[in-house]
Amino acid sequence: MENTLFVAAVLGVLEGLTEFIPVSSTGHLLLAAHFLGFTSPGNTFAVLIQLGAVLAILSVYAGRLIAIATAAPHDPRARRFIVAVLVAFLPAVVIGVLAHDIIKNVLFETPTLIAVMLILGGVVLLWVDRMADSPRYHDALDFPLSLALRIGLFQCLAMIPGVSRSGATIVGGLVSGADKRSAAEFSFFLSMPTMAGAFAYDLFKNRHLLSTDDLAVTGVGFVAAFVSAVFVVRRLLDFVSRRGYAPFGWWRIAVGVIALAAIWAGVGAGTGS
Repeated sequence: MENTLFVAAVLGVLEGLTEFIPVSSTGHLLLAAHFLGFTSPGNTFAVLIQLGAVLAILSVYAGRLIAIATAAPHDPRARRFIVAVLVAFLPAVVIGVLAHDIIKNVLFETPTLIAVMLILGGVVLLWVDRMADSPRYHDALDFPLSLALRIGLFQCLAMIPGVSRSGATIVGGLVSGADKRSAAEFSFFLSMPTMAGAFAYDLFKNRHLLSTDDLAVTGVGFVAAFVSAVFVVRRLLDFVSRRGYAPFGWWRIAVGVIALAAIWAGVGAGTGS
């Protein structure tokens, strides 16, 4: 039991550290669980500890969320931003509901696919980070609805584990004219309804798999995810403003290559074929 709690803490920290950066928290979490031999029926552990990351960003952004909500009745800019986030959220709702079972029962169980997507996503991040820097949008609150919809469509690519929800939305923003900081910030705001919705839907679909015997393990992972996610959210915008996204691209490639080598060598709970 003690070893299981330790692994749960490690996975929780990993979830929190990677959820809001473009490296794929799901990919890291599933690969780590694979190599550590950690199993959870229906991947309920991964689903439940995401709530810790959701609450982390809600706590950090509580002031801005309240300000936007209170301004909405009399401020067209605030109302347009709320609509933009909802427009960006809708494609994931449709695709997520239609493809939920395939995503959870097939794609989530394929470590090789996850590793490959980490590498490909890293290459894309490196390419986007080196694009000519002439953005048209510098504030997430000013994104037009057409840009929000494009970002929402990009987010659907993250249904494939290893792609990264934050990575897909950030790339969608960057290639559509947003600067690095505003693309990351819009990704933060979009993560709130997306992650909360995914959590609620997954919880409903897997409610029959939940057990009170797993409360301690899930609780440890939840707290670890919350604490580490708060740390990341408070520092990420300044980091990408200074350093861009290349460090995350190289990280993805390194993790993906190491994971593929380990899978092909037969390390971990399975071969990941």
